[in-house]
Amino acid sequence: MEQGSLAEVQENISASIENTTVFKKIVRFIDQRFEEIFIVLGFLIFILLINFQVINRYLLPFINVANITTWTEEISRYIFIAVSFLGASLAIKKRESIQVNAIVKRLPKNIQSSISLANTIFMLYFSYIMIRYGIELITFQFDMNQLSPALGVPMAVPYSAVPIGFALIILRLFQNFSLDLKSLEIKDGVLGVMIAIAFILPIALSAKSAITLLLFGYFILFIMIGMPIAFALGVSTLATVLATDAIPIDFFPQTAFTSIDNFPIMAVPFFIAAGIIMGGGNIIKRLLRLSDELLGFLPGGLALVAIVTCMFFAAISGSGPATVAAIGTLLIPAMIKQGYNAGFATAVVATAGSLGVIIPPSNPLVIYGVVGQQSISKLFMAGVMPGLLTGVALMIVTYFISKKNGWQGDQTSFNLKNTLKAAWDARLALLVPILILGGIYGGFMTPTEAAAVAAAYGLIIGFFVYKDLDLKSMYKNLATAGVTSSIIILLIVMASIFGRLITLERVAETVAHFVLTISENKIIILLLLNIFLLLVGLILEALAAIVILTPILLPIAVELGVDPIHFGLIMIFNLAIGFITPPVGVNLFVASGIAKLEIEEVIKGIGPLLITMLVLLGLITYVPMISLWLVGLLE
Repeated sequence: MEQGSLAEVQENISASIENTTVFKKIVRFIDQRFEEIFIVLGFLIFILLINFQVINRYLLPFINVANITTWTEEISRYIFIAVSFLGASLAIKKRESIQVNAIVKRLPKNIQSSISLANTIFMLYFSYIMIRYGIELITFQFDMNQLSPALGVPMAVPYSAVPIGFALIILRLFQNFSLDLKSLEIKDGVLGVMIAIAFILPIALSAKSAITLLLFGYFILFIMIGMPIAFALGVSTLATVLATDAIPIDFFPQTAFTSIDNFPIMAVPFFIAAGIIMGGGNIIKRLLRLSDELLGFLPGGLALVAIVTCMFFAAISGSGPATVAAIGTLLIPAMIKQGYNAGFATAVVATAGSLGVIIPPSNPLVIYGVVGQQSISKLFMAGVMPGLLTGVALMIVTYFISKKNGWQGDQTSFNLKNTLKAAWDARLALLVPILILGGIYGGFMTPTEAAAVAAAYGLIIGFFVYKDLDLKSMYKNLATAGVTSSIIILLIVMASIFGRLITLERVAETVAHFVLTISENKIIILLLLNIFLLLVGLILEALAAIVILTPILLPIAVELGVDPIHFGLIMIFNLAIGFITPPVGVNLFVASGIAKLEIEEVIKGIGPLLITMLVLLGLITYVPMISLWLVGLLE
């Protein structure tokens, strides 16, 4: 009897251990995959819905599914908002963000740990505020029975994405903190708390009229200590509001939702997804083969191939770093193997990669269009000539440098038959820009719809034509797209909150008045704006600069009589140069990482290319027709 009881006890203990192990695996799986699963599902759903909307409009016009355009857009927008906040949480977990670390990285490790703790405290408090007032907002909506226009669902349901998203952000911040705590000494933790307290003091001591000083003072301070720029915008606004009562705090979660409840902005995640899906497969290899057949026989053949392929891929990805990663991985090692100077080979790809933000479709142009309330279609068209001109100019400079150094490709002559064969093999890749731009300018699709079609196109040819995409890689690509796009979207959310105080304080008008007191000469002011934007590009990532500076600088340009579309290209081109200038220079770091070179080696090779970009900046600034000629044809 005792033996039987003992066996039962042992069996119960084994079952309990097994159940505990299974439970731990489930918890670990949820912890690792929770946001990713919903992000991937969200992407698939809104890609499907927007494509269904386009197909129904032209291929199935006889089907009328309860005003399909209205309800598909509404569902897609609400899923997009939810995915954006889930992606923001996942970005926190992965410690991915847009931030300025140049100063913090120079400090001792223990001071860095203390500053990181102070940043975490501020981010936790901001997230708590978003949860608290977000819950109040959705409670109010339930009480008032506010319903969505198309579907008639309670508005509290889509609005709940804000408090839920920030609750997950708090969870991920605590997880990161618990990992950091293992290496954090007590004295460094105390120092971090003291830094946070010291930063709070101005809130209690400042006059209620010092709104602008507090807002920009805190923002610059948080940027300098390496806080993610999105949170630096939000936390500096919150600190200013707590000190001055400039606006109600319940404005924060409401703006977090309404600022991105915007169909045009959905083009960003779609273009990012399309670029990631098509950037890692056979499409790139076919484009490279075509470029090689076209130019490989010339001096500097591989370098010229890199530039042309970057131009092709720019018309797919809309991103500078993505272009560098896709092209550089294949071509930088090949150029070095052929005898090119390693620094120059890397510099060529880094510089040509900046075309990804100039040639449409371009994510920075989309963001400028949304923030500046300008036509994205016109901005895309305005980017065509500057992008092509830049590509040709870089090719000419590269050709002469390569010829001087004796860098020659494998081929000795142009072969028409091989070129036509390569063009036929690359036909599906070459169709992408035609699909996107032809759809937009033919009046068949909006930029957002064209982006969704491009993402679906990438999935279809990846799965069924080239067969280089499977469910696992699709999951990975869409999860990556979700994180990358959410970093940008969170930046827009926080910039909208920050922008409310800028508008309230009439900062743009004040800056415009100050600038125009320096000179009323359009040439001088544009020169000063270029210098300012080039300096900003040295320390601030392009997308962050666009969302922060567009509301301030665009009124100055309009006051000078500069077309807003033209100014958008001036601004983007300046910030594109920032991609290849340290200390931020994202393209430089991506390319040097691929080549396994010190950044100083790449900088040595970039000089002539950088000068070329600066000359082109002058042409684009002072010859508006380079940007506006095609736009004029559209009108």
